[in-house]
Formats: sequence, C-alpha cells, structure tokens
Amino acid sequence: MALSKVDFNSMNVTPSASKAIKFNSSNNGLETGDLGGSLVLISEQTASSSSAISFTSGIDSTYKEYVFKFIDIHPSADNINFTFNMSVDSGSNYNVAKTTTFFEAYHKEDGSDQYLAIADGRDLAQGTGFQQLNGAGVQNENDGSISGYLQIFNPSSTTFVKHFISSSSCNAHNNHYAWNSFMAGYGNTTSAVDAVQFKMSSGNIDAGTIKMYGVS
Repeated sequence: MALSKVDFNSMNVTPSASKAIKFNSSNNGLETGDLGGSLVLISEQTASSSSAISFTSGIDSTYKEYVFKFIDIHPSADNINFTFNMSVDSGSNYNVAKTTTFFEAYHKEDGSDQYLAIADGRDLAQGTGFQQLNGAGVQNENDGSISGYLQIFNPSSTTFVKHFISSSSCNAHNNHYAWNSFMAGYGNTTSAVDAVQFKMSSGNIDAGTIKMYGVS
C-alpha cells in the first residue's frame, strides 16, 4: 500500500483557539479552521430584571442553523413559563404562526413520582402567540432556574417553513421536581425570520444568559 506524503511547507497549523486541524481546500496540506458543525458565537445577552431578551441582528443567510443556549434563566415570579417567538420584520412584531408538539418527563426529588407523556395544552396549532419552552412552571426560589437550547433551521429561507427544536431542564415549582421538556415544530411562514425574542409568561427575567450561535 502506497503512503501519501504531505509537504511540510503545506502545513499551516499554528495553534488557534476554538479551531481544529483539517485538510486545506486543495486537499494537499493541513490548516486550522472551523469544521462543519462547529458553533460560532454571534452574540450573548445577560438578563437583569429584563422584560424580554431580543436578538434583532445576526440572524441572516450566513448560517443554515442557529442555536440559542439559555443558561440559568431565573424568573421574578413563581410558577411561570419561559417562552419564545419569532419575527419577520426585524423585531417590530413577534407573531409568526407556529404549529408545535410537546412532550415531557419528570422525576420527584424523593423518588416517589415519575412521568413521561405528551403534554396537551403546551403545544400550538397555528398559534401566533409565544411558545413555552418548559413543562411545569419554573420556580423563583433562590436556586430556581431553567436551562436548555432552541435550534432554528434555515431561518432566512424564502421557500420553506422554519423548523425548530428545543429541550430544557428546570426544577419545577411544585414540590421540587426535575422536569425535562421537549418541544418541536415549525413557523408557518416563507418569509425570512430575522429576529427572535425570549420572555417569561409573566413578570421579568431576573437573571440568566442567552447565547446565540451559528452552526458552520
């Protein structure tokens, strides 16, 4: 079996943060760069008694997928939902029609109760309102929060509807449950989605961080 040789001078592999080693475009040398599927941080927002967190720039045709990671979102009120919606007019209106599905699992801290089921009433059927991302209401005790992600596919398409998926974990308000929620669906529009907003169903987002990534 013949061995392929690579010219030392064709290796451009100076260490670079958050980069990987890959073949160059000519396939005759190595270089550092982003691999397919890499997350590229575009923007980050931290809540401080915020009524909403909106991403109104950076969502365009640069990437086919966008991932929003929400980390330790803490509400001002107890037993409320963390929600999102999309906009096709740069954030002037968040009212894209959505059809979604929702299922969830929970387990009580003392091990006495567990559950897995489709969650009727948490999904939408061509609804233009905000879609909740959690199952049971998020608690606002000092250690209460919700974390997870929302992934939107090809938001700039002017041909297809806008598919999205989400998974989240929260410590629910009612008797200290671990609550894992799964939501998926599509925004029923062929207009380009160019803004996304997150907010609580009531009150403010007291604390927490949301990061927006493009998937290269």
